[in-house]
Amino acid sequence: MNDDPGPESARLPELDELLQLVDEGGKYLCCRTLCQVTTGERSFDVHAISLGNPDPALPAVGFFGGVHGLERIGAEVVLACLRSLVRRLRWDTSLHQILEGLRVVLVPLVNPGGLWRGTRANPQGVDLMRNAPVECTEGAAFLLGGQRLSAGLPWYRGGVGHPMQPEAQALCDFVAAELLVRDFSVSIDCHSGFGLADRLWFPHAHTISPIEHLPEMHALSRLLDDSLLHHRYLFEPQSRQYLAHGDLWDHLYLRAAAQPQRTFLPLTLEMGSWLWVKKNPRQLFSRLGIFNPLIGHRQQRVLRRHVALLDFAMRAAYSYRRWLPGGDSRDEQRACALAHWYSPQASQ
Repeated sequence: MNDDPGPESARLPELDELLQLVDEGGKYLCCRTLCQVTTGERSFDVHAISLGNPDPALPAVGFFGGVHGLERIGAEVVLACLRSLVRRLRWDTSLHQILEGLRVVLVPLVNPGGLWRGTRANPQGVDLMRNAPVECTEGAAFLLGGQRLSAGLPWYRGGVGHPMQPEAQALCDFVAAELLVRDFSVSIDCHSGFGLADRLWFPHAHTISPIEHLPEMHALSRLLDDSLLHHRYLFEPQSRQYLAHGDLWDHLYLRAAAQPQRTFLPLTLEMGSWLWVKKNPRQLFSRLGIFNPLIGHRQQRVLRRHVALLDFAMRAAYSYRRWLPGGDSRDEQRACALAHWYSPQASQ
């Protein structure tokens, strides 16, 4: 492992914090290396953290960040969640009780090479969220939906027939081993994106067709409304915004859906970065400022809000038997979801 890139001025702060939290968590955490990536003369490990009960008969929740190197706030949200867990493990009896019946896994820095270089893509120029072997069936958005023209353009998918990039493959392997083997699991992948609203997207991205677990997604969205009072998330299928090739979470969801006895509910958090730019227009002149809050108190507010969402996801996964629909209730949830998200009159 080569996670020391040299002098302090040349370090990756998010990686430093991650390794510090691993040390601080001690016996409660397990840290493993999923793969190693190289950019220039520097190499970085992609670390996965796990805690809680590893019994595959129990539910699990996964939190992921840093898939796009420009969107550092995504990694920072997952690190803030890990920091909260590590500090609460010292005193919070209720957290220890939850972890007896729940597996929690985190990969805060999926794309450390991109974070180091300040690029959306990984060091090979590939957008990891366009890199999975999933083809859009109904017309992906031009360029934005993934392109194979050049790694010099954004949203590059990689070459035809090429294997997935090491970071993407490692993430998929880890999710398959930790989440897809369970009867129930939830994941949240943290990003920032253009827009004035924070959105929670669920598959599909490659087709407008609803997912098989639409009733469960609708039940989860209603649980969020009832539990995280006054939240401002727009919960919706990604296909309502645009269609794309190669979405990692579509790829993983399709794998999970092939096992009908299991339920995997992947969400993508898209934090509305226009809110930060609107309040501080000078951020438009900074490449990082377009995607991240640059003023300290705004960043703290963002972290507080979204760490509460991740805590909600943990509790929802732990207690899934109390709210997951079945029988007639499942049919009712599906009808409500279709009317809410897929009817011509559907609106948020």
